[in-house]
Amino acid sequence: MRVLITGATGTVGRNVIEQLIALDPTVRLRALTRNPEAALPEGVEIAVGDLASPETLTEAFKDVDAVHFINFAGEQYAPLTDADTIVALAEAAGVRRATVLGGRAEGLLEQALTAGGIETTFLHPVEFMSNTLMWWAGAIKSEGRIREPFGDRVSAMIHPADIGAVAAKVLLEGGHDGETLLLTGPEAVPIKEKVAILGEAIGRELEFVELTVEEAHEKWSSEGMGPDMIAFLTEALGNTPEEGKTVVGTVEAVTGRPARSFAEWAAEHAEAFR
Repeated sequence: MRVLITGATGTVGRNVIEQLIALDPTVRLRALTRNPEAALPEGVEIAVGDLASPETLTEAFKDVDAVHFINFAGEQYAPLTDADTIVALAEAAGVRRATVLGGRAEGLLEQALTAGGIETTFLHPVEFMSNTLMWWAGAIKSEGRIREPFGDRVSAMIHPADIGAVAAKVLLEGGHDGETLLLTGPEAVPIKEKVAILGEAIGRELEFVELTVEEAHEKWSSEGMGPDMIAFLTEALGNTPEEGKTVVGTVEAVTGRPARSFAEWAAEHAEAFR
């Protein structure tokens, strides 16, 4: 069996590759990337191409049985605009199964796959535990404290390896055609507990300072964020939807093993916060 992974150098794509290898070391893997020099695990074939340019995909899809799709293109997460062509090329190549990583509003790719003949499963993970690196690592290393608004917020964060594990299981074994799988971690973690867990992982007590919304806007603006991103963060953090803070058992139901905890993730990445 040959599997094509799009978004292969991203957080989820790398984990899909790792989990496919762990689940079946004999599976043949092909990574779609715009970078021919991308660093990937040994034995992973590189296909240079871009979902935003369907003319680059013919060779990538050749002899592929299953595809892990992302539903956006490029570093700016632009929606795909020629999804019908992408799906038609995949079908013509004999692709029979797909997973699609969501995270943004349903787009044309989801619609085209639903209308087509490829067995497709839609993956909708909540907040990634790995986002903590982007948002907190610098402040923890330099100040030993976290300054954020909405101190009572909770999140059912998911370990990216669990997203990869679910994708790998579905790609190799199928059985979830047409389903949308909401993916969460094993617990809904309050932000103050998240800080404490990180402190324990790095062996250092961390301080949490709750900001007002106005203070947070000033902080984010000083860090170079534009108005649109500030508005997005205010809404996402201040009005987390129920699905973002409600634990579901999808990971264990699909993979047969419990979802990884934030404490596990923190222990794995402790050095990045020291």
